[in-house]
Amino acid sequence: MRIIAGQFRGLTLASVGKGDAGAHLRPTTDRVRESLFSMLTGGRFSDPITDARVLDLFAGTGALGLEALSRGAAQVTFVDDGRKAQSLVRENIAKCRAEANTQLVRRDATRLGAGTPHDLVFLDPPYGKGLGEKAMQAALVRGWIAPGALIVWEDSAQIIPPDGVTMLDDRRYGDTVISILELG
Repeated sequence: MRIIAGQFRGLTLASVGKGDAGAHLRPTTDRVRESLFSMLTGGRFSDPITDARVLDLFAGTGALGLEALSRGAAQVTFVDDGRKAQSLVRENIAKCRAEANTQLVRRDATRLGAGTPHDLVFLDPPYGKGLGEKAMQAALVRGWIAPGALIVWEDSAQIIPPDGVTMLDDRRYGDTVISILELG
């Protein structure tokens, strides 16, 4: 796993190999991440990354948030309650020397406390457990998502957006469906 573009381009991130089933770690592949960021930076969604406050829910390795930071995001907040994931995120933040622009919240993404609004949200829950819907609801209710924010939701099936959130696009990459949504 590596950072694809921007300030940290080519940097190899800490790896979990093919994933850690016990910790529910299933890193987004470089190919899917590259396609996703090409879609985000292609102009269709304006410029959702430059100077954005990014929220990476179910952060895992932190690769999505760090890719956004590498490409010009101002700040990234990583949320994960798994010890293995927290260790990987801390290691990857250190590799990028990005401590000043990042925060790791050690919390269950479905049970968020009050937060500050973020402009770009990555949501990559364990597949097939309904945790994405719960995390989205918690983030919306507790103020973690800014009006007009772009939300990138990775899952194994089509998702149904919550009230007030509009589906803009979705793409399938093998077993992965990437949905791009916007908070109205």
